Amino acid sequence: MTRYELATRDLTLRYGRTAVIDRLEFSLPVGRVTAIVGPNGCGKSTLLAGLSRLHVPSQGAVLLDGKDIQQLPARELARRLALLPQEATAPEGLTVAELVRFGRQPHQGWLRQWSAEDQHVVREALAAADLTGLAERPLDTLSGGQRQRAWVAMTIAQQTPLLLLDEPTSALDLGHQIEVFELVRRLAADGRTVVMVLHDLASACRYADHLLALHNGQLVAAGPPGEVVTTDLVRHLYGIDCTLITDPATGGLLLSNVRRAVPDT
Repeated sequence: MTRYELATRDLTLRYGRTAVIDRLEFSLPVGRVTAIVGPNGCGKSTLLAGLSRLHVPSQGAVLLDGKDIQQLPARELARRLALLPQEATAPEGLTVAELVRFGRQPHQGWLRQWSAEDQHVVREALAAADLTGLAERPLDTLSGGQRQRAWVAMTIAQQTPLLLLDEPTSALDLGHQIEVFELVRRLAADGRTVVMVLHDLASACRYADHLLALHNGQLVAAGPPGEVVTTDLVRHLYGIDCTLITDPATGGLLLSNVRRAVPDT
């Protein structure tokens, strides 16, 4: 699978006259998991929309291997980058396999209809998401974690080297969250670049290789969690104090003794 670097150059995204994302510049590590973190309203989902071309920049650009994504044909971009929005919906009664087949649409055309290769890719996507045994089940009969894995399987079937996931574990209980995070890690191990918006900093520290920390539309920290997450950063982002400790099992960061920050006097 060809790998592509996703980066921004002086990126500004506005709603009306308000700059929600203000002149961001970064590049994402290829073949790794990046988590976009920060407080509510800081611009996380807006940034993901900009990275996927759903939100047109008022200034700057999103670059895919150095090319402005606004200049790429839609079908070409859809073969390189897949987006799973926060509130994805499907028609009632749709089965898991039928949903996953939608991921093949960027590869269809007048001269290329459904093929044995497409069917093979769908089977591989179902297997990657551990959903083979549930392929013919209607989506609305699945658990929350299973449904979310089905949506991720659809993006896998799109066969893009880049996956953008907007809060993929929102409204899931802890067990179902872990299902999704473990799938994300498997995708990165297979060489895909995954970018996901997360509210939970602890999960971001555990499952991501790279963090982008936003505050008021500004990039305030970027890098591996163990290098950029500090008690000062946590206080700046969320207004809380905590103790950072190292997980003896994984070597990752854990937030302990979390409490509301006491204002400096």
